[in-house]
Amino acid sequence: MATDARDLAVTLARKGFRDGQAAVASLESLGDVPEALVDQIASVASPDAALSSLSSIASRMAPGELLEMLASDDELRLRLLVVLGTSEALGDFLTRHPEHVRDLASTDLARRPIPLDLRRQQMEEATDADELRVAYHRKLLHIAARDLTALTTFEESSAELSDLAVATLGAALRIAREAEPDADLCRLTIIAMGKTGGHELNYLSDVDVIFVHEPAEGADDGAAIGAATRLAAAVMKLCREHTGEGTIWEVDAELRPEGKNGPLVRTLASHIAYYEKWASTWEFQALLKARFAAGDEELGQAYIDALSPMIWLASTRPHFVSDVRAMRRRVIDNIPAAQRSRQLKLGAGGLRDVEFAVQLLQLVHGRADETLRSPTTLKALGALIDGGYVGRRDGAAMEEAYEFLRTLEHRIQLYKLRRSHIVPDDPEDLRRLGRSMGFRQNSAEALTKEWQAHRRIVRRLHEKLFYQPLLEAVASLPTDHLRLTPLAAEERLTALGFVDPKGALAHIQALTSGLSRRASIQKSLLPAMLAWFAESPDPDAGLLAFRKISEGLGETHWYLRKLRDEGEGAEQLAHVLSSSRYVTDLILRAPDSVALLGDDAELRPLERERLRTEVDLAADRHRNPQDAIRAVRRVRRRELSRVGIADVLGRLDITEVGEALTDISTATLAGALKASTAAVEAERGAMPTRLSIVLMGRLGGGEAGYGSDADVMFVHDPCEGADDTEAAAAATAVVQGLRRMLAAPGDDPALEVDAELRPEGKNGPLVRTFASYRAYYEKWSAVWEAQALLRANAAVGDADLNARFTELIDPLRFPEGGATADEIREIRRIKARVDSERLPRGANPKTHLKLGRGGLADVEWTVQLLQMQHAHAVPELRTTRTLTALHAAVGADLVSHDDAMALEAAWRLVSRIRNAVVLMRGKAAESMVEHAGERAGVAHLLGYGMDEGERLNDDYLRTTRHARKVVERIFYE
Repeated sequence: MATDARDLAVTLARKGFRDGQAAVASLESLGDVPEALVDQIASVASPDAALSSLSSIASRMAPGELLEMLASDDELRLRLLVVLGTSEALGDFLTRHPEHVRDLASTDLARRPIPLDLRRQQMEEATDADELRVAYHRKLLHIAARDLTALTTFEESSAELSDLAVATLGAALRIAREAEPDADLCRLTIIAMGKTGGHELNYLSDVDVIFVHEPAEGADDGAAIGAATRLAAAVMKLCREHTGEGTIWEVDAELRPEGKNGPLVRTLASHIAYYEKWASTWEFQALLKARFAAGDEELGQAYIDALSPMIWLASTRPHFVSDVRAMRRRVIDNIPAAQRSRQLKLGAGGLRDVEFAVQLLQLVHGRADETLRSPTTLKALGALIDGGYVGRRDGAAMEEAYEFLRTLEHRIQLYKLRRSHIVPDDPEDLRRLGRSMGFRQNSAEALTKEWQAHRRIVRRLHEKLFYQPLLEAVASLPTDHLRLTPLAAEERLTALGFVDPKGALAHIQALTSGLSRRASIQKSLLPAMLAWFAESPDPDAGLLAFRKISEGLGETHWYLRKLRDEGEGAEQLAHVLSSSRYVTDLILRAPDSVALLGDDAELRPLERERLRTEVDLAADRHRNPQDAIRAVRRVRRRELSRVGIADVLGRLDITEVGEALTDISTATLAGALKASTAAVEAERGAMPTRLSIVLMGRLGGGEAGYGSDADVMFVHDPCEGADDTEAAAAATAVVQGLRRMLAAPGDDPALEVDAELRPEGKNGPLVRTFASYRAYYEKWSAVWEAQALLRANAAVGDADLNARFTELIDPLRFPEGGATADEIREIRRIKARVDSERLPRGANPKTHLKLGRGGLADVEWTVQLLQMQHAHAVPELRTTRTLTALHAAVGADLVSHDDAMALEAAWRLVSRIRNAVVLMRGKAAESMVEHAGERAGVAHLLGYGMDEGERLNDDYLRTTRHARKVVERIFYE
């Protein structure tokens, strides 16, 4: 070898050492190191770590002893170098205990996993915490050496790690019993859970357990509980605490009944009673992995025998589907955002996706098929494949991906023996991991590429694992060795949230039968579609609607292309169809709305002027008024679909929805006015009067909802020289025609035009002249009418007449000097009467969305009172929009910021709930929905999640309660 230290450092760097100078120093400390040994060191995952550990180990041995050992035993040399290059932590252990280097000798290291009974005997030789740690890490060294040199498979290594954990628990319990004077008062068994119970433990993981005890014969129950609790706590401490020999791992007992809040130990009867009465679905899922670990074996077996039958009834529990959804979502939600892209275990396409899918299929089908009851993920997956519950090709791909991901997890943890599921982003760490996984060229890049490929496979197969067999179950010639019976298919669909599994299977069969291009595309797409349907409140409705749309569009080229090529569009379609009956009805009436999906630009509401122009052009293209109104309503239907889809997908704020729906109704009224005017002119000749439509209520405020009528007033102004009677008759004919046109059945929902806010209400003429409005307001107008005019927006029809009408009503709604004291008292009196008399009989005043405490009426009346009092002095208050006026009131110091926030929060939440109810069920509700299914649907649409209906209800009650307090302080004081 080169003698110059600098040249040697360069040479070592070329061989793969990252720190040439440190490597030179380590080699010098070792003595005369053969070139061949240097080359072998350079070939391991981390040459620097291996050489540094060799130097440290050698420093604890006689001079030249280590090199002599390495030279005399090829197998020892290979095993030691590979271990040291992969695990810095095991290098540290051997530095403390160099005598155990010889454990890796060709004559000493067992080439196959040793039996559990022998491992228990070996571990129980330890008499205290330090000896337990040395024994544990010594056995861990053996397992790693077999694993890293391919003497054992991944499954065998994981099983060895699990058995080592079980044996360690037994040894810790024996040490604890010797230190506990009352140990004989109780029988104690430790049940292994999680990966320990499943024979698939990691190199460094919490060891999940449950403690079960029984009083010894003749022992006092209280004394026995005390002794058992102390023993359990001592076992946990023995494994957890740090000593001069480090630590082992945490013993986690949180899977016990009641978790942290429950007693650490329970009797068998107490366990049985809990699982029979109180246990959640996830607790039965956890029991899939339960096995006896240590202590009283007879008691442990009694525990397994008593609780195992309950596992297989879990899928029949009333809340099984919602519990399963909640478990999966909880896993995803608990991942820190910064880690999601590098999470090996919990992220999308991670280990939990595989384990969750396998366990769910076990719970669903294991009730009838005992071959599926293995606690080990890969064995269970193999049984699902063999039983025909999972496709053979898909299952094999999932097995391969799972084994790769778990092996990568092992390598990550083995380096420092730290619990981690995060793939590092440091290039050097990735290089070391890549080399340890067998990627010799461009190790970091190759590892990352392979990891991402397996993640994609898991993400794709996670859906197919559940749903592909359902397609085969209804196929005339099943493929891929799938033998899922109709009953098993129905059970799976029920577990995944479908209420009518027979109907769902019929829809699947109809969509996929035959050899057409459409059937082929549907077969490819349906597994993902079914998965997306199952994540929404009404998967049955989603699947039925999808079938109807697919049948309606048939072989339409663009539809099939969108399904095949645009994954986002297909996912959005599934989400909409299974979440919103309102939008689904719109799409079913005109399926071409599907073309809007998958394109963000298409899901933005049209600008107001563009929409008005489109409606005008649609009406102008047709001479026949009926054809014209149909064209107008087609535009309305398309735009309602656009806004509804965007809203369901969470793309629009409530104010944007209100503006968009207002623009659609306004444009529709304008188009209908044009069509109806044309119809009257065709019959009567040129119009003898000008017409205007004044938008009122929430429509006038730009706050329309899906269930809103079009509140309006009609104004006309006879042309110069026209006969007043003839002008009134013509105006009335136009208005009546407009209302009929918009109320008739069509592609869009009927638009009810409500004119009851006009002077004299139902008793007054439907349409008045401008002069009549002026006379009425000058002589008869009541304060409530002035209040109603705060929302008036003359926006449709003759522009000049609109401007004149606005000038007419401004002094009424924004009076000079503000509302008088008598007028304020009258407004408060009317509001109190509304609160007490207009609330429907039997309605809950806490939950009525409009008239309830802190509801829309409370907020809007409070803002309107401020407008009537102060708009004369604060021009910004002269607006028809509630929130704009509220913000102006804050700016003018009329309302505190906190009070305004409370009012706005209530207005927004209640408005969103009202819209969500219509979107969900296709019709409005006056009160907060109470049925659990409907509340789940509303919670889903509002982004809470479909299992968070109660949280939504709590938020609603809290928010409206806060708003009501503000209303009582501002409105009534």
